[in-house]
Amino acid sequence: MVRRLATAALLILLAACGPGEETATVVSTQSAPANNGDTRVAKHLFGAAQISSRQAPAPLGGYSRGCQAGAVQLPETGPTWQAMRLSRNRNWAQPVAIDYVQDLSRFAATQPGWNGLYIGDMSQPRGGPMTSGHRSHQSGLDIDIWLRPADNLRLSPQARENISSISLRRAEGAYTNGNWTQQHMNILRQAASDPRVARIFIFPGAKVAMCEAETGNRDWLRKIRPWWGHHYHFHVRLNCPPGASGCESQSPIPAGDGCADARQWVRNILNPPPPDPNAPPPRPRREITMANLPAQCTAVLTSD
Repeated sequence: MVRRLATAALLILLAACGPGEETATVVSTQSAPANNGDTRVAKHLFGAAQISSRQAPAPLGGYSRGCQAGAVQLPETGPTWQAMRLSRNRNWAQPVAIDYVQDLSRFAATQPGWNGLYIGDMSQPRGGPMTSGHRSHQSGLDIDIWLRPADNLRLSPQARENISSISLRRAEGAYTNGNWTQQHMNILRQAASDPRVARIFIFPGAKVAMCEAETGNRDWLRKIRPWWGHHYHFHVRLNCPPGASGCESQSPIPAGDGCADARQWVRNILNPPPPDPNAPPPRPRREITMANLPAQCTAVLTSD
């Protein structure tokens, strides 16, 4: 009954509503046609969905231009994790992402001072553009994981609204601060070593710290990508799962461990290059409309 009422409310709204690395350049595998001419603002429609679609799980489109069918809700509390900010209703994802969270949280629970992980935003129940915050997290394959050690897995829903993560950056992200620990590096190494992972975003100083500390296999460092912000959490992006023909993958990661690139980010933070006088002025960001999304996203919205 709850599902039917929520779907009915969404259908009423439907009738009434009229690229950097993180935001993702994608490589189409079998890209769905767009909803040509549909000018409805997508974030209002997807933001109104309170439950997932009754469809087979499928990530559709790209990380920043897509939606998700048949999403699964991460339980609010598990043996080695807690979902945070429950009022946002963003603890939904594709099954592969749910499995990944559970696997990584079990590893985190083996680290001194950690009982598991605090999980931030994943995706909305039907994915798509969010009403606030992220430009990505649209296809059920993005996960934000707090950098605060999850030492208490008995937080109440209200406590999860009020508690904050901790920042690990110093000097605007050029360096790590005293909150950075070996446990953070161990968890990030484990996170990036999983073959399901395409990229992990974190502030440049953390990437450089790991580059300097790693004395063994450095292959995992390639997936750790410096990006603005990301000092309270790290952002895991998964590959399109096998058989997901409507999913669009991100461009391949450049060769090498990426450490030289991260060090250049740090130099640019400490000594910002002069502005380019010939650079065009920034354009206002346009709202994503249904015309910008795969055609299947309309079916995701109208599904039971």
